[in-house]
Amino acid sequence: MSLDARTDDGCRLWVEQSGTGPPLVLCHGGPGLWDYFDPLARLLDEHACTIRWDQRGCGRSQRRGPYRIARFVADLDAVRDQLAGPRMALLGHSWGAHLALRYAVEHPDRVSQLIYVSGTGIDAGRAWHPHYERNLRLRLGDRLGRWETLGARSRTPAEEREWAVLQWSADFADQDTALSHAERMAEPWLGISYDCSRAINAEVKRELARTEIAVRCRALDLPVLIIDGTEDIRPRWAVDSLHRALPNSQRVILAGSGHLPWVENPADFRRAVTTFLIQPSR
Repeated sequence: MSLDARTDDGCRLWVEQSGTGPPLVLCHGGPGLWDYFDPLARLLDEHACTIRWDQRGCGRSQRRGPYRIARFVADLDAVRDQLAGPRMALLGHSWGAHLALRYAVEHPDRVSQLIYVSGTGIDAGRAWHPHYERNLRLRLGDRLGRWETLGARSRTPAEEREWAVLQWSADFADQDTALSHAERMAEPWLGISYDCSRAINAEVKRELARTEIAVRCRALDLPVLIIDGTEDIRPRWAVDSLHRALPNSQRVILAGSGHLPWVENPADFRRAVTTFLIQPSR
């Protein structure tokens, strides 16, 4: 069921709700993308009421700023308040994992459980991005030339979609099916919000360098599940310091999975998430 939520500054956010059970709010990655969690929501339909949303300026939500982490945290709180109730389980993927973590440290009383999927950790001192860039090029293989050609010039809307699909294909471990998985992520094609992407990525970098987020994580007394895929091109050691900082966390590593483990290993992903969700929260 498609719905809207309204933020305290009047921004309209697209929301989709499905399934039955306790509320589980999903935060997509990017930044600058839109919700791609339909396959994940279907996996959990019998176990949770999933609440998906397009972040401000992205996808089907209103195209307006400001693009600040604090603003996105407030937007997520509006989604919770209007659709999930006083407390929710929270799942974030990639950049959305950082957003979910930030929300949890700001509002621990409003989160029952946190699921941190394919994030990139909190350690500014161990730069993961050069490893990602190298692994991206290796994973693209014979698609690298076309990806580089498109990336070096201004692109038509059709070329923009092609470039994104090529890049997203590297997020899947099985290269025989990678392009088809990436094509499904781009349907519907809603256009990347680069203003959002640039602003949020820059702020995340500044935040990790200047704030003691590890201190706040050590005080986060709620259950956290960290899920990684062994074949993610983002190095998984980037998450080690977060796992150590959290006092009540467990980590599940899914073999043969890339950056979207619910796509490539749905059975084990569902088992990990549902087993975690039925555990008593604090």
